[in-house]
Amino acid sequence: MKTLINGIVLTALGTALMATAAQAGSAAMVTGGRTTQPVGHYELCQQYPSECRQKTASRAPVELTRPLWAQIIAVNNKVNSEVAPRTDLEMWGVEERWSYPVTGEGDCEDYVLEKRRLLMDIGVPAGSLLITVVRQTNGDGHAILTVRTDRGDFVLDNLEPLVKLWSETDYTYLKRQSETNAGVWIQIQDGRADAVASVP
Repeated sequence: MKTLINGIVLTALGTALMATAAQAGSAAMVTGGRTTQPVGHYELCQQYPSECRQKTASRAPVELTRPLWAQIIAVNNKVNSEVAPRTDLEMWGVEERWSYPVTGEGDCEDYVLEKRRLLMDIGVPAGSLLITVVRQTNGDGHAILTVRTDRGDFVLDNLEPLVKLWSETDYTYLKRQSETNAGVWIQIQDGRADAVASVP
């Protein structure tokens, strides 16, 4: 019964969120030119070259259907609940190392990589699953997964149980993978603070 109720609640939330996204002017991020690749991602690409060879011919975002929305929520919940938070220093003895959480532990990038892998396994194209670097309100860096859809850019986050539109989070968005080349990173023009400041 509890599972059924949770499913109904998630469906209702999904319907409301999808409707909101369809009306939101800032549903999709505005991106700029090419920027530096995070060191951790560069090193990951050296270890797993296929991670950076994924190219997408079309820039079109994935269609956000109800079944896909349910899968996105399921993947986010699965990884968040199954992976225990642990820093790279604790696991590897280094400040930064991007890896898959094969031991059931990981930091933010490891959560992102696993969610990206699982969503690609069910057919979501690489060009719609973009590792994204943000700054938290306390100034710390953080990584999340952006899912580009025709209803906006949604983020999957190990610090937040709900899947939200990027514009509904408190992060400052810095850069993300290019939608056409997984080995290239582009700037994000996060103008939300400017927009708020300009309102009389």
